Amino acid sequence: MQVLNGKELALKKRAVLAEKTAALIKEQGIRPCLVVVLVGENPASQVYVRNKEKAAVEAGFESRILRYPADLSEDKLLSLLDELNQDTSVHGILVQLPLPAQIREDLVLEAIDPAKDVDGFHPFNVGRLWTGDPLRVPSTPAGIMALLEEYGINPAGKKAVVIGRSNIVGKPMAEMLLAADATVTIAHSKTENLAQLASDADILVVAIGRGHFVGPDFVKEGAVVIDVGMNRNDEGKLIGDVDFEAVKNKAAFLTPVPGGVGPMTIAMLLEQTFQAAADTKD
Repeated sequence: MQVLNGKELALKKRAVLAEKTAALIKEQGIRPCLVVVLVGENPASQVYVRNKEKAAVEAGFESRILRYPADLSEDKLLSLLDELNQDTSVHGILVQLPLPAQIREDLVLEAIDPAKDVDGFHPFNVGRLWTGDPLRVPSTPAGIMALLEEYGINPAGKKAVVIGRSNIVGKPMAEMLLAADATVTIAHSKTENLAQLASDADILVVAIGRGHFVGPDFVKEGAVVIDVGMNRNDEGKLIGDVDFEAVKNKAAFLTPVPGGVGPMTIAMLLEQTFQAAADTKD
């Protein structure tokens, strides 16, 4: 079994990105700017935002973190996004999810300029992805595709099963694998005979949000297993949706948690912000 080392690849990608950023600043006078909007004090969101800020600064970006109290009104947030859309110095806008209950996430995502939507969640970008002409794409599935490429794993002609149907991971992951000529099945918690279905997959992507949900009965001998899960067990340890130790003797390739998909998500977010900045010179 070979470990798909997302941490290592992400560091490599971020180093290349820092060089490209320095060149963009020197040659075009454009410094990529990523604005992250954080509403409330969700502990996990605080950690994610700090990690994004650190990575952005290391890449040579301008990083702005706009923090607001949990009682921020929907209208004020929408007004802020309109200002950021009009600000030509801002290239990427990311609203950290989840949002407080009084704010409708769908309205917020639709309010972001699709060109600055570096999360790839705007309906315009979702549509572009599914019609085979992507502009900005969700970072987690993009990072998974980059991992497959790095390790010479070609999805073409392979059976792929994606467990999870979220708009953030499951659905865009299925489309990206489909675009890479895999035969794709989307499964979820209501799928009957889920383990049997999964065990026929050459490539298994698990994003169901349940710690150690996937054991060896889900995994085909020699399969590629991608674990998107981030869960805490009873001892507070970070674990994935896949039971790594139970599966490692069956899988040919396997992502660890942590150190697999997570670091790639931030690397791809930065790549998309860079591309949004580079696009402004055209």
